[in-house]
Amino acid sequence: MSTQSRTVRDDGTQQVAGTRLTRRTVVRAGLAAMLAPYWLHSLSAAAGAETGGSRNDNEIVLGVSAAFSGPSRGLGTELYRGAKSYFNHVNENGGVNGREIVLKLYDDGYQPDPCVENTVKLMLEDRVFLLFGYVGTPTVTRVLPMLKKFQDQQVYLFFPFTGAQPQREPPYGDFAFNLRASYRQETAGLVNNFVRIGRKRIAMFYQADAYGRSGWAGVRAALEEHGAEIAGEATYRRGQRFTGSMRAQVEILKQASPDAVICVGAYAACAGFARDAVDLGLRVPIANLSFVGSENLLKLLSEGRDDPDSYTRFLVNSQVVPSYEDTSIPAVGEYRDLMARYDPQVPAELVKEAYTPFPHSFVSLEGFLDAKLMVEILRRLKGKPDRAGLEQAVFSIRDFNLGIDETVSFGPERRQGLQKVYYTVVEDGRFVTLDDWKAKFG
Repeated sequence: MSTQSRTVRDDGTQQVAGTRLTRRTVVRAGLAAMLAPYWLHSLSAAAGAETGGSRNDNEIVLGVSAAFSGPSRGLGTELYRGAKSYFNHVNENGGVNGREIVLKLYDDGYQPDPCVENTVKLMLEDRVFLLFGYVGTPTVTRVLPMLKKFQDQQVYLFFPFTGAQPQREPPYGDFAFNLRASYRQETAGLVNNFVRIGRKRIAMFYQADAYGRSGWAGVRAALEEHGAEIAGEATYRRGQRFTGSMRAQVEILKQASPDAVICVGAYAACAGFARDAVDLGLRVPIANLSFVGSENLLKLLSEGRDDPDSYTRFLVNSQVVPSYEDTSIPAVGEYRDLMARYDPQVPAELVKEAYTPFPHSFVSLEGFLDAKLMVEILRRLKGKPDRAGLEQAVFSIRDFNLGIDETVSFGPERRQGLQKVYYTVVEDGRFVTLDDWKAKFG
């Protein structure tokens, strides 16, 4: 019989036979052990069942695990509101081929382990037709291996709110479909524009997880194309609130004397960083990716201040949808009309903390477009919805007019529908399109 030595460290972690055990690894190991018999039992019970993903022939059930609580709850809330406004419109007008679209919602608080548990329930207990509108890289990357392991069930993830690479490339790209542009495209655009106007020393502030690393890799690759490296970097832990201090991270980056900083995080932490950067004299352009949640970021930096412009004048945020202010775009006019008509709210049982939604936001517009394309795909399924036909329904989307300034196309080698990236800055207390980088930041 072999024996193992165990030591307890000052930080509370344990060392067994040279392997460091943290609370996270214990939780993950325990979760896997707990779910194994559940998977086997549920799959056995579901064997031979039809994959309609509904409790009756009048519904198509889409499963959602997203952040409806915690410091990133605005992201899940806004994405849901935009999608639900379109689904409500469709249901009110007869549904999809006579079937109502139903969203089965669970809250994961933007944390991976709850997201995994929620996904198990959605796939095996609720038996949803597909997964839709998940929020975040750290959550999605933990779900993808489950979809691959049980690929014979043909449960696909549609239009997650993340631009990371894992769901865009092997070994998991076959199990997800993306609408939005990728973080590689967003970071490359930011880097290229900064370098073009002479701001080549680019530093990074990013979330210390899969999301942050994805953005970091994109920035590094883009800088290498210009013969440059990341000038300095500082990180923070996921779940940071705006009330927390980011002064230490600002001081680290000040030592690098950057020309600009690219942030890869959620709105609470990135707003805290922007606030402390201004207070400590790091007054250079501060860029954020689309995931940040621009309106929530702006609200935190502006609310209750006599001089909000001093904290927002250096912001430049990339976006993956056009401006919701541009009503000349057909889908924007439709979005604004349906948001006003339905004003959907997160179900009361999921509301754990107060949150005041925005009438319009980039995130809810993205959710709206996600839902609009989802409906078109479902309409292309013939007869009773069957997962076996989903891929071909998606691949039949070629040069589809979604009502914005870019058509959507999919194919076996193209699982991302849109490619365009937009850039916005703050003027008069709102985000507007950035047309002249040199005039603004040169």
